[in-house]
Amino acid sequence: MSSIIRLANEQDAEQVLEIYAPFCEHSPVSFEVQPPTLDEMQQRIAKVLEKLPWLVCEHDGKVLGYVYAAPHRDRTAYQWAVDVSVYIHESVRRSGIGRALYTSLLKILVLQGYYSAYAGVTLPNTASERLHELMGFQFIGIYQGVGYKCGAWHDVVWYELSLQPRRPNPKPPININVLRNTLELEYALASGLLFLKLPVD
Repeated sequence: MSSIIRLANEQDAEQVLEIYAPFCEHSPVSFEVQPPTLDEMQQRIAKVLEKLPWLVCEHDGKVLGYVYAAPHRDRTAYQWAVDVSVYIHESVRRSGIGRALYTSLLKILVLQGYYSAYAGVTLPNTASERLHELMGFQFIGIYQGVGYKCGAWHDVVWYELSLQPRRPNPKPPININVLRNTLELEYALASGLLFLKLPVD
């Protein structure tokens, strides 16, 4: 198969940065105004993978998109909640990559024992709003005029997804590295491939 979804590694940083940098330089989608350096991106990937998933969609050896989860807040009672972000290379948007990556990510988060996922979308961004709604995220509120970039003030709309029913006395989420080399992780990673609309050699 020419397309795979897999856990990222630090060697992916250059291609991940190629995808992310334009969002920093020319778009309000990210509120960063300068792209991170290659070293900084390597460190970001490594930090996420200490506990949580960072996935890439690779087609014929090229990373076309990525998705990752980060802690929603630091305090202990928030430990079952994550923030999620997805970025797609501008040349392959509308190819099902966002849906594919999110499908795999959300299944992994359930395996780890997370209960809630949150996503912030800078407006205007109709494509991202539609993607999150397609994935089952529910609108929960707007930060009005919270960021100034590209010559304008921008709202950020927030979405929430319940990953599984809440239970009393939940166990702490497990580390992503506990799932490495397991069939459960392999199945979760492969689950998103159904939604890709990329050419097959």
